Amino acid sequence: MDTAGIVALAAVVVVGVVTIVIGSLGVRVARTTDDFLAASRTVGTRANAAAISGQYLSAASFLGVAGIVLKDGVDGLWYPVGFTAGYLALLFFVAAPLRRSGAYTVPDFAEVRLDSSLLRTVTTWFVVLIGWLYLLPQLQAAGLALTVLTRAPLWVGVVAVGLVVTASVTFGGMRSMTFVQAFQYWLKLTALAVPALVLIGVFTLGPSRDDVPPPPAFSEATTVEVSTPVTLQVGAPVDIGVQGKVDGATVNGPVSWAPGLHTVDAGTTLRFPPGASVPVVTDADPDGASWSSPLTGFGEDGHSLLATYSLILALLLGTMGLPHVLVRFYTNPDGRAARRTTVVVLAMLGGFYLLPVVLGVLSRLYVPQLLVTGQTDAAVLLLPTAALPGWAGIALAALVAAGAFAAFLSTSSGLLLSVAGVLSTDLLPRRLGDFRIAAHVAGAVPIVAALGATRLDFSLTVSLAFALAASTFCPLLVLGIWWKGLTDRGAVIGMLIGGGLAVAAVGSTLAGVAPEGWAGVLLARPAIVTVPLTFAVMVLVSRATPHRVPANTGRTLLRLHAPERLGLGDARRGARPSA
Repeated sequence: MDTAGIVALAAVVVVGVVTIVIGSLGVRVARTTDDFLAASRTVGTRANAAAISGQYLSAASFLGVAGIVLKDGVDGLWYPVGFTAGYLALLFFVAAPLRRSGAYTVPDFAEVRLDSSLLRTVTTWFVVLIGWLYLLPQLQAAGLALTVLTRAPLWVGVVAVGLVVTASVTFGGMRSMTFVQAFQYWLKLTALAVPALVLIGVFTLGPSRDDVPPPPAFSEATTVEVSTPVTLQVGAPVDIGVQGKVDGATVNGPVSWAPGLHTVDAGTTLRFPPGASVPVVTDADPDGASWSSPLTGFGEDGHSLLATYSLILALLLGTMGLPHVLVRFYTNPDGRAARRTTVVVLAMLGGFYLLPVVLGVLSRLYVPQLLVTGQTDAAVLLLPTAALPGWAGIALAALVAAGAFAAFLSTSSGLLLSVAGVLSTDLLPRRLGDFRIAAHVAGAVPIVAALGATRLDFSLTVSLAFALAASTFCPLLVLGIWWKGLTDRGAVIGMLIGGGLAVAAVGSTLAGVAPEGWAGVLLARPAIVTVPLTFAVMVLVSRATPHRVPANTGRTLLRLHAPERLGLGDARRGARPSA
C-alpha cells in the first residue's frame, strides 16, 4: 500500500470510529420503541433536514453522479435533477399528511388508512425488498472505494461498512442516527466542496488546455490494467503497447489499433502514449459528440428519449416512496415541521449536487483512463491525486475517501433502520430486543448479496430501487392521502402487479439478461410502464370494490389534512407501545 492509500485508510477509520461514537450517544436516551423508531417525534427542522440529506446522498450521489457525467456527459445531469426534484413531489403531496398519520413505518400508514392486515404484509415485504436493493450498491461502493484507495480485496469494504452500520443502528436507533446522519451530511459536503474549489483553481491557473480535443485524451504516457473483459471502441487510429490478450490473440509488444471495436481480456495491460485518444467501452462515447448533447447518452441504441423519460419518472416519484426517507418524517413534531424540513432539504440537496457535476467534468480531463476500464464510479476518488500530485493531492484524496465512506454509512444506516423497523414490528413480537435482532438480520442479507452479486454502475442500481419504490409506495401514498375511494383490495392488487413487474425488470437487469432495443430499455428503466399501471389498477379495482372503503375513511382523511392545532385527531395514532 502506498502513502496515499495509508492516509486514505486512516481517514476512513476515523470516520468509522466517529460514527460509532456518535451513534453510542443514543444508547443513553433510547429506551423505548418510540425512541428507536421515531426519536420520540421531537427532532427539529434543521437537524432533521440535515439527517435526511445525509442519508439520502448515497453512493449514487457521491460517486455515481460524477461517474455518469464523465461517461455520458449532459445526460448525467438528469440524475441530480431527479434526485432533488423528487422532494418537491414529497413536499406537495406526502410530507405533512404522512406525519399526521402518527405511523412509524409505511406498513403502519397502510393499516391506519385502509385497515387491512394483508395490505400491511404486502407493504412490509416491499419495504424489505426496496431497502435491500438500495443497500446493495452502498456496500458494493464501499468495496470498490477501499480497493481503489488501498488495493484491499473487495469484500473488506463490504463487510466493514456492513458491520459498522449494523452496530450503529442496533445500539442507537433513530435518535442516534439523526446525530450521525446530520454529521455525515456536512462531512460529505465538505469532502466534495474543498476538492472542487481547489481543482477548479488548478484547472484555471494551471497550463493552458486549449489544445485538448473534444474526445478525452491521455495527457501523459498511461498504463491501464484491465481487470474484467471489455470491448473497447476506438474513434481514431492509435499505437499502444499490449501485454496480454487482445482481439483473440496473445500479444507482448506494440499494436496498432484501427478505428472500430477491439476486445480485451481480463489481466491485460495496455500502455497508451501521450496525446492518444482514449478508447471507451462500447456503450460510451468514442468521439465526444454525444457527451455534450442532451438525449443522446445512456447507450440505449437509439431509445435515449424513452430511457430519459422513464428515468425522470422513477427519480421524481421514487423519492416519494423510499422507506428510509419517509421514516424520517415520522420524527418531526407535527405536519408543519415536516413541510419546513422538506424545504430545507431541497436547499441542501441543490447546493450539494453542483459539486459532483463539476468533478465529473474535470474527471474527463484528468482521469480519462477510467473510460477504458469502465470504473467511472471511481472518478471522484482518483481525481485529486491525478490533478494535483504530491501531498496536497494525497490530503484531498483522504478527505474525499472520508466523505465517500460517510455516504456509504449514512445511507446504509437509514436503509437498515427502515428495514429493521418493519421486520421488528411486523415479523417479530414488538419488543425492543426484537428490533436489535431484526437489525442483525436486515444487515446480514445485503452483505451476503453484495459479496456475490455482479456490480453495475451505482447510478443504474439505485435507479432500479427508485423505480420499484415509484411503482409501489408512490401510488399507495398519493391515492391513500388524496382519494377517499381507495380500497385495500385495489391497493394490494395494484402493488402486486406494478411492483411485481418492477421486481421482474430489476431481476433481469441485475442478472444481465435484458434483451436489445426498446424492450431492454424498459427492463432497465421500467417506471414509465409500471407506475401508470399501478395507479390504473388501484383506481379500477377500487372502483369495482366500493363496499371495501373503510367506514372511518372520512375521519382518517380529516386527521391527515387538518392542522394539529385544531385538535381533530390523535396525531400519535398508529404508534407502537413502548417496551
